[in-house]
Amino acid sequence: MQAGLLGCMTTPAQGNVIPPGALYACDNGKFGRGWPGTERWFSWLRATVDRYGPDRCLWAVAPDVPMDAAATLAESMPWLARIRTLGVPVAFAAQDGSEHDLVPWGSFDVLFLAGSTVWKTSPAAHRLAVTARERGLAVHMGRVNSRRRLRLAQAFGCSSCDGTYLAFGPGTNLPRLLAWMYELHANPPLFGDTP
Repeated sequence: MQAGLLGCMTTPAQGNVIPPGALYACDNGKFGRGWPGTERWFSWLRATVDRYGPDRCLWAVAPDVPMDAAATLAESMPWLARIRTLGVPVAFAAQDGSEHDLVPWGSFDVLFLAGSTVWKTSPAAHRLAVTARERGLAVHMGRVNSRRRLRLAQAFGCSSCDGTYLAFGPGTNLPRLLAWMYELHANPPLFGDTP
């Protein structure tokens, strides 16, 4: 991380320390365990940005409802502008069904491809990623834990992704991950946007 090859994802429940100089992103903890409630989450987010600085923060994802696009839109909307008051880019978590006009274009900086594995790797999610990039937005894919998924994220045009791959055997998995990343940079997709 300190070499700038990898960033750090943090959530309210993790309590991890961001290494000096590393870029970081703030997830909300809604997927899995660790959601502390909206006000405690926002207090954590504010404290994290104050501690590590807004200039190193890639983005902070607004509260969402995993796998539910309509509920995510309702949950996220009140927080998008509020996150921006912290001086960091805001991410919107697209979910299953977001392709049905359930993305608040113009209200966020990063499209986070969340949702189920089937949806976030689907043509519908790919079209949203293309639209986001056409609008000048960054695209992030969550839960990327394999070479194949990393390659798919690259084909979708994602500028970042996250996963727990390193948490399970970092001594073995870090060299593998770095080799995958080198391979992606050395051998980009043959047909650009085509997954």
